Amino acid sequence: MKNFNALSEQEILALAISLEEEDERVYADFAEGLRHDFPGSATVFEGMRVEESGHRRRLIELYRQKFGEHIPLIRRQDVKGFVQRRPVWLVKPLGLDAVRKQASAMEVETRRFYETAAVRAQDAGIRQLLDDLAQEERTHEYRAQELSQQKLRPEVKEDEDQARRRLFVLQIVQPGLAGLMDGSVSTLAPVFAAALATRNSWDAFLVGMAASVGAGISMGFAEALSDDGSLTGRGHPWVRGVICGAMTSLGGVGHTLPFLVPNFRAAMTIAFFVVLVELAIITWIRHRYMDTSIVSAATQVALGGALVFITGVLIGSS
Repeated sequence: MKNFNALSEQEILALAISLEEEDERVYADFAEGLRHDFPGSATVFEGMRVEESGHRRRLIELYRQKFGEHIPLIRRQDVKGFVQRRPVWLVKPLGLDAVRKQASAMEVETRRFYETAAVRAQDAGIRQLLDDLAQEERTHEYRAQELSQQKLRPEVKEDEDQARRRLFVLQIVQPGLAGLMDGSVSTLAPVFAAALATRNSWDAFLVGMAASVGAGISMGFAEALSDDGSLTGRGHPWVRGVICGAMTSLGGVGHTLPFLVPNFRAAMTIAFFVVLVELAIITWIRHRYMDTSIVSAATQVALGGALVFITGVLIGSS
């Protein structure tokens, strides 16, 4: 890597052209990646791509006047001082917040580059252009806000908010809820069966932990291997798998931890109330995010939990 202070004016211009080309392509990828779920924001980034394209043309025109037709390939990774960018534009589906943060970081870095390069430039024409571009990058954020006001009308913003909520439900809530329901409900039978069969808190705790961790691993792999998210829009499979597996284990561990209490009756009582809290949380999540009425959600969750709980009690008491 070459030190920035060692670059000549020709190399600085060549680097600036390379940076603008990269930013233009990144904004194009942002626009394309957001077009399906966030068409208004995609239009904003398309406008920013057009601006970067204009910067590039002005730099190339000045370079041709000063140094001729050949532009050496100097990239950001060839020069010390640039921040390593996370390729969020390669992740599908794109997250709107992540894209906006990345775009903001790109604008700040490019502005600082032009300000530093302008100070080092000796040629008046080169210095003038670099100063102008630094100023334009400084106002780029304001330009993006103007584009947002023009393109993101209230109804468009409302549609994008709804799209973001749908993605959140698909990628986070659904796998988490599936895991929480499985962990909270399916582990009731083995935990309470073991508790009533042995009348020993520690034995019930060990069975509960084994069931919770095992169910978490199983559900995590099942969710991760179900689909890759490319067609369903459900996000990265391993992220879903981790969420689902973690919530499954958490759901089972919740009513397992009370059996750390040595007194068996006290442990059973605490575990029973923990189960009620878990079922209430599941009911609220289904009502809040899955558009299920509170009565219907409570009935479904209570019925399933009661059946599994009774099964565990009957088996443990036999």
